[in-house]
Amino acid sequence: MRPTPTSARFAILVCLAAIFPVGALRAQDQTDRPPWARKSTSSSSSATTNTAPPAAPPAAPSPVNPLDNDSELPAQQQRGKIHVNVQLVSVLASVLDNHNRPAPDVPREAFQIFEEGVEQKLEVFESETQQPLDLALMIDASLSAHKEIAFEQEAASHFIRQVLGPGDRLSVYAVGEDVNQLAGFSDNVAELQAAVHKMPAGSGTSLYDAIIRASRTLERRGEDRRRVIILVTDAGETTSYADFDAARKAAVQSGALLYTIVVRPVKNESGRNTAGEHALETITDTMGGAMFYPDAIQELDGIFDRINRELRTQYRLGYYPEPRGPANTYRKIEIKVTGDYQVRHRKTYLTGPQ
Repeated sequence: MRPTPTSARFAILVCLAAIFPVGALRAQDQTDRPPWARKSTSSSSSATTNTAPPAAPPAAPSPVNPLDNDSELPAQQQRGKIHVNVQLVSVLASVLDNHNRPAPDVPREAFQIFEEGVEQKLEVFESETQQPLDLALMIDASLSAHKEIAFEQEAASHFIRQVLGPGDRLSVYAVGEDVNQLAGFSDNVAELQAAVHKMPAGSGTSLYDAIIRASRTLERRGEDRRRVIILVTDAGETTSYADFDAARKAAVQSGALLYTIVVRPVKNESGRNTAGEHALETITDTMGGAMFYPDAIQELDGIFDRINRELRTQYRLGYYPEPRGPANTYRKIEIKVTGDYQVRHRKTYLTGPQ
């Protein structure tokens, strides 16, 4: 049977479709035409694109919670954010009556506290505060003071036995040319007393270095503890690397109390290092402690007893400063107590960064 022209043309088209894709035929068809007669390919490409599912619209930005961590805020919001960090200023106060004895049971209403002359609102008041103690007991082991060392050791051992209560810790230091810790912070009375009796003789006295070391160590011991330095010395500063200003700054930053017992081997001022005594008086007064000048070494027991009684009857006051002082500045503190009382407390504190 002879094929018809129509069936022949159909067979040729089938063969071409198998050899060339449809798109290629269309492209070939386009190139065979003059430019003005060619069809735009946008319709075909859009038709192809429309066969895919439509792209999802961009997600709306999630709302920013202003209470979230700063790292989650956009940069422009972080730049405009004001950081407020007002810390409670806590002050320990020793109130003494007209016989220089600790005065317990003074009511809250009798206290006023001032910063830079401006009265502050008293937010915290504790009479006979139960905050535990961290004590740094520092004994001058220089040759100039070593002849009285046996009396000092006995008095210090007695004090250790008396002062340590539940939760309290004490550390023993020897102050010579170097400052050596003989026993770490502990409540083990026997070990602490043994450390006191192992006091080595030193060739010099580094009092400023000792104050700095004790202050920095106490500062790392926790905010919820009272910090106390007890220094037994002849006040003869001779070998410190640090100076007076550095020692005073470290003491102020620590918020510690300093009790200084000056054992004077020479009673006549012309033979003593009175400059060292005056420097210690200034630091001690700034820190809110007390100076003691026993006339005889046998008075040490009584002095340690007084310090112990004072620590057990301290008041704790706290306030949020208003107005706030500039960053990294010293701020003057004053406490007034109604009645015939003497009050001892730290006189200044150093503001932090803001």
